[in-house]
Amino acid sequence: MSIPLLSSDFGSKLLTLLAMAPPPDGEPPSALSALLPFVLIFAAMWFLLIAPQRKKQKQHDKMVQSLQPGTDVVTLGGIYGTITSVKDDRFVLKIADNVKVEVTKASIADQVK
Repeated sequence: MSIPLLSSDFGSKLLTLLAMAPPPDGEPPSALSALLPFVLIFAAMWFLLIAPQRKKQKQHDKMVQSLQPGTDVVTLGGIYGTITSVKDDRFVLKIADNVKVEVTKASIADQVK
């Protein structure tokens, strides 16, 4: 049983290209056709993994920069607290009466609404 698309001349050329075998006339594949799969894989990785992660990181950085004293937050460790002061690279959180901790800005997971 043969597939009609693959029995045509176009189908055999497509199958040869996909198999990355040298063309029937014996010429070696060009450098562009050899690099094309790697370029396509890199492009797919960029659009599926890297670009969304960079967007999420930018949103997180914007959220951390907008935090002010009095804002309720949760840390990456799951500790809820209220920001009492902002320092250069960290926040001071009040997590209970007379209990304050300093956490890095990067350890703030989200703002509690």
